[in-house]
Amino acid sequence: MMVDRELFVSAPGKVILHGEHAVVHGKVALAVGLNLRTFLRLRPGKDNGTVEINLPNIGTKLTWKISDLQALVPSFHNSPESKPLGPSPEQLDFLKTFAGFSNGTTDTESLAVLAFLYLYLSICGQALPSLEIVVWSQLPTGAGLGSSAAYSVSIAAALLATSGKISIPAQENIRWTQAELTLINSWAFQGEKVIHGNPSGVDNAVGTWGGALRFQAGEINPIERVPVLEILLTNTCVPRSTKTLVAGVKDKLLKFPGIMEPVLSSINAISEECQRVLQAGVEGLTIEQYSVLEELIDINQHHLNVIGVGHPSLDRLCQATTSHGLHSKLTGAGGGGCAITLLRPDIEPSVVDAVKQELSAYGYQCWRTSIGAPGVSLHSSSMLPEDVTRSFNKA
Repeated sequence: MMVDRELFVSAPGKVILHGEHAVVHGKVALAVGLNLRTFLRLRPGKDNGTVEINLPNIGTKLTWKISDLQALVPSFHNSPESKPLGPSPEQLDFLKTFAGFSNGTTDTESLAVLAFLYLYLSICGQALPSLEIVVWSQLPTGAGLGSSAAYSVSIAAALLATSGKISIPAQENIRWTQAELTLINSWAFQGEKVIHGNPSGVDNAVGTWGGALRFQAGEINPIERVPVLEILLTNTCVPRSTKTLVAGVKDKLLKFPGIMEPVLSSINAISEECQRVLQAGVEGLTIEQYSVLEELIDINQHHLNVIGVGHPSLDRLCQATTSHGLHSKLTGAGGGGCAITLLRPDIEPSVVDAVKQELSAYGYQCWRTSIGAPGVSLHSSSMLPEDVTRSFNKA
């Protein structure tokens, strides 16, 4: 049963609070929902003949005839009630040929389009609906903040809802059931596979459930009820290769096991202690608990420098925030990329403004936002942030 109404869906980005790199070696990592979100508007098509995807962030707008797509359906449809199986190399080759992309496609636009087509054909199956979808994101791409997962989660949720595979909650901003969220997550993971090949599953899990997740040795477990924390998120805009940084840590570990193992164990202990503090502070963190979180951030940033994933751009950032009494660490792969700065609830706005000004002067991008954000959500049009409404109206 296809749903004949406009839907608005959003999913959060993600940051690693603690445990990056150590997680590759079996230690605990804590990933949290980032309240910079990807928003999707789905409208039933004006006629039954076409499906349109519009991605204004990357300047892409494509329309296909459903009659052309119908020919691909037999190669894609598996029951969304069961665990999704794909995407197979053959299916991806079909899609690349259909969309006119070369087989070596790796650019953001092509991968986003392929993920959409894969999810549309697989979830909607025999009765392909005529749809217009616009996806607009507050998240920068390629910054390690889970932008592709937020995209895959939003599309999976919207397609599952419009094709009647999951419910549409009567009240907007009400969450889906655990079983429905599990289904959304399993389809979003397939979208992530189209984009990344072999993703860990952490980013789409954060996009689906939000809050905080504990990740260790491939096991992903939501942490029940965590407080939302205000942060300053900074993108140094320094590009880095995750693969090279991960390989560098591995080399050090092989060369100096007696030095590196204790550092990774210490990072593991930081993740454990942070989880304990967050779970103890559900009703609101005390000043003492904030102090502990700040100390953990400082210790972990030093550890990350020790294991070789720091960068002068991150050192400058930490010096700038420290001079204002704030505490920062890199998040993600390091070597540039992004960092988070914890903001206590009683911080003066003038302090945050001064820090942002200083970091902007280095050419960095800053957002005041929060972590521990809710996962994938359905919205009414009146509840959307202004920047989102503006972007949808322009699209």
